[in-house]
Amino acid sequence: MESPNEISAPAGTVAPEEPNGTAAVSVPPVADALPADAPAVGGPKAPMAAAPEAAPRVSLLMPVMNVGRYLPESLASARAQTLADIEIICIDDGSTDGSLAIMRAAAEEDERIRVIEKANSGYGDSMNRALDLARGTYIGILEPDDIMYPESLERLVAAAEAAQAEVAKGNFELYWTSPSERVEFFEVADNARCAAPSRPLEDPFIFYQKPSIWSAVYRRDFLERHGIRFLPTPGASFQDCSFSFKVFASAARVVYVHDSMLRYRQDNEGSSVNARNKVFCTCDEYAEIERWIAGEFASEHGEAAARDLMRVEQVAKYDSYMWSYVRLAPEFRVMFLERMAGEFTAALDAGWFELDDLKPWKRANLAAIMRDPTGWVRGNASYAAAGPFGRMMHYLKLGGPGLLVSYALNRVRHE
Repeated sequence: MESPNEISAPAGTVAPEEPNGTAAVSVPPVADALPADAPAVGGPKAPMAAAPEAAPRVSLLMPVMNVGRYLPESLASARAQTLADIEIICIDDGSTDGSLAIMRAAAEEDERIRVIEKANSGYGDSMNRALDLARGTYIGILEPDDIMYPESLERLVAAAEAAQAEVAKGNFELYWTSPSERVEFFEVADNARCAAPSRPLEDPFIFYQKPSIWSAVYRRDFLERHGIRFLPTPGASFQDCSFSFKVFASAARVVYVHDSMLRYRQDNEGSSVNARNKVFCTCDEYAEIERWIAGEFASEHGEAAARDLMRVEQVAKYDSYMWSYVRLAPEFRVMFLERMAGEFTAALDAGWFELDDLKPWKRANLAAIMRDPTGWVRGNASYAAAGPFGRMMHYLKLGGPGLLVSYALNRVRHE
C-alpha cells in the first residue's frame, strides 16, 4: 500500500499521446537557454556577444503558422509599442501562405525584428526555440492574429518592476470581425486583485481562468530558473496549458493590471478539432502538469503542498476538458469522454481530489460522464452547440431545479 504522504500516478492513468474549488496551496516561502542555429532574417542586429546593457527590456515572441490574413495588423501593433527597447522574435513554423514574406518585409523595415525559419514542428517547439533566442529581461508573447495595444508592454513592465514581481498579468478583450466587428472585455482579475501583488498558491483563482499567456510579461531569469518551457508535442494544440500552470505555481509574486492589454481574436475560436492526432492534446498537457506536480514541485515544496496543488489542478482540468469537448468534431466525442472518465475515476481512487471540490453542477455533470460516457454523449447531442439557455436546460435535466438555480446564480455573479 502506498504511503498517504506520497503523490503517485493513479492506476489506469493514460500516458500522453506520442510524436471550482478555491483552497489555497500550503507551501513554505520561496526563497538554459541555448542558442538555436536557425538562420535569422532582418536588418542590422547587435552581435549576440553584446554587453549585458545592450540586451532589450522585452523579447516579444510571435509564433507564426499560416496567418497571412491577420499578420500585418498584429506585427504593426508590436512595432507600435511605446516601449521601444524590445526585440520581436518571429518564429515561422513552416508557413505555406504569405506569412514568411510579410515577416521578411517587416524585418527589412525594423531592425528589432528577427525572423527564424524552420520546418513545421508545432507551437510548443516554436515557442521553445524563441525562448532559446530571447535576450530580454522580460518575455512577452503575441499571437500573430491578435492586436496589442500600444502601451501594453510599457505598462506591464512598469507594473512588474514596481511590485518586484516575476509576472505581470493584464486583462484583455475578445474580438470578433465577423459577421460584424465586436469587442467584449474579458476580466481575468478584478480591481480588488489588481490592488496589490499576490502569490497564486495562496490565492489560486488564476488557475481556474482560461490560459491567456499573451496578456502578460514574465521575467526571463524566472522562467529559466524554474525550467519552465512548452510541451513540444509535434502538431499539437493547446500547448499553453502546462506553461501557464507552471508559471503561476512557481511564482512568488504576481501583479495584475486591470486594463485590457490586447484584442484576442475570436473569429476562428469555435472551429472544430477535426484531426485525430489533436483530440487528446489537452489531456497531454494535463498529464505533463500532473507529472510535474508529483516530481519537480513535490521535490521543492514537499508532498503536502503537492497534494494541495493536485486538488487545484483537478478542478482546473475539468473546466479545460469540457471546454475542449465542445470544440471536437462529433466523431471524436465518445473517445474523448471515455478517456476523461477514466482519468477522473483514477484520480478519485488515488485521492487526488473529491467530487465535492467541484461546484454542484460540475460535480453532477462529471459524475454522469464517469458513469456512462457513451450514454452522456448520446443523451446530450446538443451540448456542444448550446448557449447559456441550453446549458441551463442541461443542468435542469441533470439535477432538477436546485442545480439549475445554482448554475444560474453563478452566472449572474460571474463566479
